[in-house]
Amino acid sequence: MTLKTTTEMEQMEQAPKPAVLTERIDIIDIIRGIALLGILILNIPYFSMEEYFTEPWSQDTANTNFWVHAVNIIFFEGKMRALFSMVFGAGIVLFTTNKEKAGKSATWLFYKRMIWLTLFGLAHAHLILWMGDILYFYGLIGMLAFLFRKMKPKYLAMGVPIVAIIGFVASTLFMQNIRGEYLEAKTAMEKQEAGEALGEKELEAIAAWEETRKEMIPNKDEVVENTALMKGSYSDVAGHVRPKAFDGQTKYLIFSIWDMLALMLLGIALYKWGFLTMKWTTDQYIKTIWIGYGIGLPLVIFSFVYNTIHFPNVEAGLKYIEEHSIMWVNLIYDFQRILIMMAHVALVIVLYQKGYLTRLMNGLRAVGQLAFTNYVMHSVICTLVFFGYGLNQYAEWEYYQLYYLVIGIWIFQLVISPIWLKYFLFGPLEWLWRCLTYGRVQPFVRK
Repeated sequence: MTLKTTTEMEQMEQAPKPAVLTERIDIIDIIRGIALLGILILNIPYFSMEEYFTEPWSQDTANTNFWVHAVNIIFFEGKMRALFSMVFGAGIVLFTTNKEKAGKSATWLFYKRMIWLTLFGLAHAHLILWMGDILYFYGLIGMLAFLFRKMKPKYLAMGVPIVAIIGFVASTLFMQNIRGEYLEAKTAMEKQEAGEALGEKELEAIAAWEETRKEMIPNKDEVVENTALMKGSYSDVAGHVRPKAFDGQTKYLIFSIWDMLALMLLGIALYKWGFLTMKWTTDQYIKTIWIGYGIGLPLVIFSFVYNTIHFPNVEAGLKYIEEHSIMWVNLIYDFQRILIMMAHVALVIVLYQKGYLTRLMNGLRAVGQLAFTNYVMHSVICTLVFFGYGLNQYAEWEYYQLYYLVIGIWIFQLVISPIWLKYFLFGPLEWLWRCLTYGRVQPFVRK
């Protein structure tokens, strides 16, 4: 099947400016659209549910919530984020290649683009109040990925297993630090309960653990307090969300870099190999589907069952880390999600090559073209539905009921995005980002 592109003519007068002819690769927009819609599946519980929302039904196989959650974990959790990061990496090459072929430097233009994306991310997290924002991280990590864009694909792809191992080691060290704090504090508290006097070191151990526990493992009273804040005014919600978002963007930034960087580099490699531009044969894509699902699904199902058995609640989790210094099952995570993500992409490409689901593909392509606007729209809709200053539905719905709203948002964006692109060249946020990047007003209305 011939690779389709969507062409937009732009009348530009002065440098710096985008190329006169911009070509979009439809299949990459379609994959981006799928990733964008899929991310909402995993994000919406964190807009709407109190901490530990899975505990009441985490082992109840007769509960609808259990099976909805199982499907989400097996087919979507981690895979959609991986897919989005991979397509972002491919986008780095798409942004720079034509400019560099024309003998122009794309470096400063790209870094301006990433700086603005980082600032958009800060606004998304601290004004719209979505603590799970990825724009900030993509802006920063995109600057790093840019440095590797000319590397040979085989070396770029090697980043995935290397980073998976580095990530496992880093998370293990992090967990062991928490485990050490917990065990020291537990020993000190047992002495205290026995009526023994505690020394300064033991009191410090209790205080250190209490600080960590409050940040990462709030107790039931604190969960009630946090829920009340999320059901409060804008100021109440901001007071709860902003510190968590800030910690993620600063204190824990080092843990976020490697995963996203590796996946962006994988996206660059897959673009150069032709996987993302349909240069592989149909048989190769079908083989990818069989391998991805054939190995990935058994791994993720095993991991899901293992975690369901051993981590039904906080108490069980603490008991587990008390008895185990290393969580070997975590090694499975990165490998199963890459395998399943690759299978997802290969399946979409095969369906596209065979001309199936044409109307859906057209909708997904438009959603992908407007990914920035649609992503932020998810946050605006969800905050206004669930947070206290909106419809105040936080902690009011069953887990499975959230997906009625997800489907509603999907349908809206699949319908409205193609209609929008009939009249406009870009989404409103894409247009604003483009204007800021190039330093001048860009065309917006389609002629």
